[in-house]
Amino acid sequence: MTIQTMRRPDPAHALLFLGLLRQQRMHGYQLHEFIDRDLASCTDMKRPTAYLLLDRLARAGWITRRTERSGRRPARQVYRLTPAGETEFQRLLRENLSTHAATRFRDDIGLAFIDALPAREAATLLDARRASIAARLEAARAVAHPDEGQLVMDHLVHHLAAELAWLDRLLARLRAPRPPAPRRPRSTASRPATRPAKERSS
Repeated sequence: MTIQTMRRPDPAHALLFLGLLRQQRMHGYQLHEFIDRDLASCTDMKRPTAYLLLDRLARAGWITRRTERSGRRPARQVYRLTPAGETEFQRLLRENLSTHAATRFRDDIGLAFIDALPAREAATLLDARRASIAARLEAARAVAHPDEGQLVMDHLVHHLAAELAWLDRLLARLRAPRPPAPRRPRSTASRPATRPAKERSS
């Protein structure tokens, strides 16, 4: 079966796997472990999805797989990039660098309805979000990646810092004292007219 007669792999995920296998041959568990440890900011791919993608890449002729056994360990599939895979990697790399995938912020859904809560409660809930973002930012700053991996981490740090700064501005706005509502002028339209003193005494 060729790539034309089956569902094409997700371009970003295909680029990720081809790029990693371009650096060295790996078995499936090793690939997924590396992504979980070093590239989790790029994808949240689950292990079954990873093995399905490897199968599609192999059927497309972009990688080869070979069963190997080391000592008493169970046999495992080891994957290697092919010349056709190198060609596809170069195409996907250029496509990825030249385009932008719109980011969708699921956290913003709650912001659309934040007026349904008292400002104090909304601020308290957002404090918990802020703590989570701050923890991720601290962890990201503590990680050092060699070569191209550092660019991925730098981008994540920049995004988290910007998110934290925006959230701080929102929290300050929620906690700012609200100006008192303007007092309505007292209406005199329904008051009976007051008669002059001379007219009342006559």
